[in-house]
Amino acid sequence: MEHLLGLLRVRVIRGVNLAVRDLKSSDPYVVLRMGKQKLKTHVVKKNLNPEWDEELTFSVADPTLTVKLEVFDKDTFSLDDRMGDAEFEIQPFVEAVKVHSEHLEEVPSGTIIRKFAPSRQNCLAEESSIIWVGGKIVQDIILRLRNVECGEIELQLQWIKTPGSRGL
Repeated sequence: MEHLLGLLRVRVIRGVNLAVRDLKSSDPYVVLRMGKQKLKTHVVKKNLNPEWDEELTFSVADPTLTVKLEVFDKDTFSLDDRMGDAEFEIQPFVEAVKVHSEHLEEVPSGTIIRKFAPSRQNCLAEESSIIWVGGKIVQDIILRLRNVECGEIELQLQWIKTPGSRGL
């Protein structure tokens, strides 16, 4: 616990226009990796626009790590098919939490703390904002999948302070 900064909750909301890997559809699930941690969603059967709405939580000791995301098609009798990948940095989000979390009590809900534009250096499909909402700092992210013909994944990040951690 002495190295733990806090927890990063990643809400995997949905996939949009994912690639076909079976005859007419796919059975997608998402795998997230950060350092040595690996988390995955449940499989959504026969759906190219799956709704996972699933919360996965990483322990954060090193805020410079990148979260790597992969989408797979679940197969019964063969290896699961890759349906694309993406990645995102958590350091800007962690920095926003560190700098702003103590000073936002008087700020109205919905206040934008920082914006990020899509570029060749990131996997963003649209502009992403870190926002103060309902007493929490969150970031909504839409990632464009790489190494595949189409597809996007919608996520939401939230920081969770943990008792006994060294904090930010």
